[in-house]
Amino acid sequence: MNKHVQTPEELVASRIDESAERIKQATSNAVASTKEAVDRAADTVEDGLHRATDKVADVANRTTDKAVEIGERGREVYDQTRERADEWLEVARDYVREKPVQSVAIALGAGWLLGRILRR
Repeated sequence: MNKHVQTPEELVASRIDESAERIKQATSNAVASTKEAVDRAADTVEDGLHRATDKVADVANRTTDKAVEIGERGREVYDQTRERADEWLEVARDYVREKPVQSVAIALGAGWLLGRILRR
């Protein structure tokens, strides 16, 4: 049988090739492991961002609902106040129509009193 004996150069070249292959495999394993770790970290960050976005959207929706509710209450109070003012104005008009002389006397007295207060 013809057995080939490796020369020292072939032996060194073979060992270099084996070492290069081990380094290549280790590098591939490290890259794959790093990629998996980066993918897991990216998934974790993405999940966190989704949760944060959902929370912000929920707060924004609740804030909008509250603003609408406050706006409606403000409109109701405004309408009620306006109705009262209109009622008082109508009462004052009726009083002036019924008692014009007394109304003028009251207006003069109020004007005089207000003038005295503002002079001080």
